[in-house]
Amino acid sequence: MQILRTERLALREFTPLDARFLLRLVNEPGWLRNINDPGVRNEQDALAWAEGRLFKGYREQGHGFWAMERLADGELVGMCGLFRRPALPEPDIGYALLAAHEGHGYALEAARGCVAHARDVFRWPALMAITALDNPRSVGLLGKLGFVEQARQQIEGYSEPSRVFRLALG
Repeated sequence: MQILRTERLALREFTPLDARFLLRLVNEPGWLRNINDPGVRNEQDALAWAEGRLFKGYREQGHGFWAMERLADGELVGMCGLFRRPALPEPDIGYALLAAHEGHGYALEAARGCVAHARDVFRWPALMAITALDNPRSVGLLGKLGFVEQARQQIEGYSEPSRVFRLALG
């Protein structure tokens, strides 16, 4: 199901047919360095990971991380979306790209669409975001969106503390 559209991207729910892409994405060096190693080593692992991390959120919360599909050719380039993390007081935004698609503005474009969706559709008062301690590209993207760093916090599922950001949407 398509959630939103930007100039060059459609953001849609992932499906089981995306397992091969998810396997590739969560094993990208950037994902492993800046997010975590979810232990996904084959397509069955990817499906199980997607069930717990993506599909469950769609069913229970009505949102989650969505596939970023390039409108020009339908190619999946990454994920971006909105998620509720127990460790944070407000929903957060997250994104990840295949390395081959970095540097083309897709993450910023998708994130802008998600911020607008959070504000205009969900009517949330604020969004949060987390990054690895040493992830200057992500910090720069969040700065372009207007996020302000709040703290450093140990988040469950991450081996090191994260930088925590917030954006008021009101």
